[in-house]
Amino acid sequence: MNETDVKCCAVIPVYKHAHVVEPCVRQLRAQGVTCVLVNDGGDADASATLRRLCDDTGSELCEQFPNGGKGSAVLLGMQHAQRLGFTHALQIDADGQHEVSDAPKLIAMATRHPQAVISGVPQYDQSVPRLRLYCRYLTHVWVWIETLSFDIRDSMCGFRVYPLAPTLTLARAVTLGSRMDFDTEVLVRLHWRGVTIMSVPTRVVYPEHGISNFRLWGDNVAISWMHTRLVLGMLARSPMLLARKVRRSFGGVYD
Repeated sequence: MNETDVKCCAVIPVYKHAHVVEPCVRQLRAQGVTCVLVNDGGDADASATLRRLCDDTGSELCEQFPNGGKGSAVLLGMQHAQRLGFTHALQIDADGQHEVSDAPKLIAMATRHPQAVISGVPQYDQSVPRLRLYCRYLTHVWVWIETLSFDIRDSMCGFRVYPLAPTLTLARAVTLGSRMDFDTEVLVRLHWRGVTIMSVPTRVVYPEHGISNFRLWGDNVAISWMHTRLVLGMLARSPMLLARKVRRSFGGVYD
């Protein structure tokens, strides 16, 4: 794929944030980015709010009922984007955590490296909950074990650009986590398939009085089971992953 072939839209999963997503959408539209919003099981008021926003901004709306989880919503939005003719999707959260002004930076890197996933690496301010920050580092360690590399600097940031073809091919081949386990699992499995993961620093804030969709017990259990599956998958793939490391040590790293 050449740079001129890259066509990127934004995919925004929305659950409990229909009332706060408008600034994100308008900023992206001001940058010339088409938005695909995914109403993930929101009620009638949320659906009406998102429909009005899409009508006002020329955005696309997908809906799934009942709530299927973040990963399920992102994949639904990606499928819709591919049908519209887009080659790449910028995933961004609806709750205002991400620095929308960094979107052109991620998209520009995706244009230069169209086969790669471009993943944001959070630069936090004092609003980040300490416990969440420590848990992220624990996940980083597991991901480094699961990939036998440090290629994925942050697997949990939901601000990233995916090449749609390899990502949707992966989603058809394996069952990916449908909720908060999706972000990490999809990166690890794409890495196993030889997709380059590139990183871009980006500011992340936790809005005051923000609503978190993280389910303390359900998502922690799902994430623990995900890491169990990925470690077992790494063991089966370890000869291939180690051979890749050897080839890279002699042939250079990424362009």
